[in-house]
Amino acid sequence: MPSPEQIFGWAGQAAMLGWLILIFLPRRWLLLTAVPRYVIPFGLSLLYSGLAMSHILTVEGGGFGSFAEVKTLLSNDWALLAGWIHYLAFDLFIGGWIAVQADKVGISRLVQAPILLATFMAGPLGLALFLAMRAGYVRITASADELPAAGATA
Repeated sequence: MPSPEQIFGWAGQAAMLGWLILIFLPRRWLLLTAVPRYVIPFGLSLLYSGLAMSHILTVEGGGFGSFAEVKTLLSNDWALLAGWIHYLAFDLFIGGWIAVQADKVGISRLVQAPILLATFMAGPLGLALFLAMRAGYVRITASADELPAAGATA
């Protein structure tokens, strides 16, 4: 059976592949886009589920009812690994969602790249940056659309 360290490495490599595809490769190929958006997060989710069911529920004194219980839970290497894979899966899934939403409103890939990097490094920070930026971008775009065309009379 592989060690937690080996599984940690494999899961990290899979997530990194997804992030590289999201940030650097074209999204016009639906099959390629599906890899970071669905395939890798699904695989990581299955791995998390297996680890969680076999290890999280068996940590004596561990749980989610208090900070002390969570601390005890995460003192187990297998439970900690499950928690890390949880982050990898969800951050990548959210990164895929951000990329597609940004493409839909026409946000440049150069602007998307730092937001995706922030999501990769600190998921909720990247999500917050994207949501704030998209709100401003959509508002600016809507305002520009309301301006009369050049040469038009009121």
